[in-house]
Amino acid sequence: MTKPKSVRVRRVYEEARPREDGLRVLVDRVWPRGMKKEDARLDEWAKAIAPSTELRKWYAHDPERFGEFAERYRAELTEPEAREALDRLRERLDGGTVTLLTSVKEEQLDRSHAAVLREELDGNG
Repeated sequence: MTKPKSVRVRRVYEEARPREDGLRVLVDRVWPRGMKKEDARLDEWAKAIAPSTELRKWYAHDPERFGEFAERYRAELTEPEAREALDRLRERLDGGTVTLLTSVKEEQLDRSHAAVLREELDGNG
């Protein structure tokens, strides 16, 4: 029997939980500050799925811009390279758990690109 799919969002700085995390995918375009590659315990670094630098800088985690940020980010996810990365992630999700990792601060996780990406993967986007 296949496990139901599950998409989680966590900070890359948190300790890995192999039994709970499933596939660990970094979804940031820039490597997390101060983190050694071996400490991240990643299965994949999906740079192409991250928002563009321009969009990220425009948003600057301003809560009032989140709605528009989410719309613009979803539009970016339809571009060929991002769409391919998203489709690849969907295939890997089939029947298992994927943990989307980001360096976004804890209090901003619900208003982050990783939260938008989780909705897309859950089919709620």
